[in-house]
Amino acid sequence: MDQRYEKLQGCLKYVKSRTDFVPEIALILGSGLGDYAKNMEVECEIPYSEIPGFPVSTAPGHDGRFIFGTIGGKKLVCMKGRVHYYEGYDISDVVLPTRLMRLLGAEILFLTNASGGIRSDFNPGDFMLVTDHISLFAPNPLIGPNIDELGVRFPDMSHVYDEGLKSKIRAAAKELSIDLKEGIYVQLTGPSYESPTEIQMLKNLGGDAVGMSTVVEAIAGNHCGFRICCISCICNLAAGIADHELTGEEVIEAGKAAAPLFEKLVTRSIEAF
Repeated sequence: MDQRYEKLQGCLKYVKSRTDFVPEIALILGSGLGDYAKNMEVECEIPYSEIPGFPVSTAPGHDGRFIFGTIGGKKLVCMKGRVHYYEGYDISDVVLPTRLMRLLGAEILFLTNASGGIRSDFNPGDFMLVTDHISLFAPNPLIGPNIDELGVRFPDMSHVYDEGLKSKIRAAAKELSIDLKEGIYVQLTGPSYESPTEIQMLKNLGGDAVGMSTVVEAIAGNHCGFRICCISCICNLAAGIADHELTGEEVIEAGKAAAPLFEKLVTRSIEAF
């Protein structure tokens, strides 16, 4: 058996020993949304550190636990804190949680993140519906022998972000009178922020927002059969666009400020799925 799949099966066995909860939706919470679980009717919590072989979140603002529960009658498994490539994990470990949630039964992968705005009409606190992505420098999580139990060797990437889910998110934003932007999200490795020249490169490539997560999870999620959607919270303007130096504290604080409205948008969207 492939070692990556063997590790995944070990994690699955442990989680199933703790709960028989079968989720419909897998939700990954980005920076600033760490308290979203307060909106859930929680049935079970499992810290990542208790799962044998599971990667543990070390990034600020990422608590590191699975939360199982319901919102609006929908059954969710929620990642309170994700794992990033820049934390030093192998890319297969970065996407292990995504694959695990699929094996637990979830059919929809709802990604969220904090990002830097590249477009000139973006402001901190804006929300962007991700319509497509660009991955640069982070290794593709499907490199290596294909795990046939999860998906095909060469998955199509033409429609990663599900049209039906995007339509429901747009409708939710309209109901809430939220000016929902749309655009292309770019993942770089981090943890350093991009240089002004790199931001210009990303802009020339068609990128609208940039961050250090999400795309590898979307690739792995697409490979294993998830329907995927993503909302990005623009927490700062990117280097060369912002008129000040960038800090991690700025991103976390902006995420917290936007969190109440972000939570409403996520909840309304989930209820509509």
